[in-house]
Amino acid sequence: MLEKGYIQVYTGNGKGKTTAALGITLRAACAGNKIFFGQFMKGQDYSEKKAIHCLPGLTMEQFGGAFFVNGKPTEKDVTDAEAGLERMREIVTSGEYDLVVFDEVNTALYFKLISVEDVLEVLDLKPEKTEVILTGRYAPQEIIDRADLVTEMKEIKHYYNAGVDARVGIEN
Repeated sequence: MLEKGYIQVYTGNGKGKTTAALGITLRAACAGNKIFFGQFMKGQDYSEKKAIHCLPGLTMEQFGGAFFVNGKPTEKDVTDAEAGLERMREIVTSGEYDLVVFDEVNTALYFKLISVEDVLEVLDLKPEKTEVILTGRYAPQEIIDRADLVTEMKEIKHYYNAGVDARVGIEN
């Protein structure tokens, strides 16, 4: 268990935000900590979901999908994200977890699936010893201001622009 938990944010248009959170998840699990990894806007079968079978102390849940990203969110997208945030509130306030990851929450905020105020309210409930990570592009200034650590991933070059699709085990 940590003596003091901080709030970390991984944002920006570059690859590696979820990957950074997964790296800390690996470290935390190997140190004997309990981790909850909640994924907003991810209902797909990403490879990292299999980590629950490999890492003791890891729980993962997904809240909705990202099928609208090039379109407009549906009422179900909003409902799924709101239910996900309520679940994250339960997790954070339980005090049961050493590390809690809000994966893609910043993107959910950008698409107005949930409100910044509601996320900040959940962060206010964080126990002193719980570490929290928030990932996703477009982190709003209010989230950045609340965080103790903020890292921006900046895309310099990406093979996606050359037509390479997401690959199993690397991007998903």
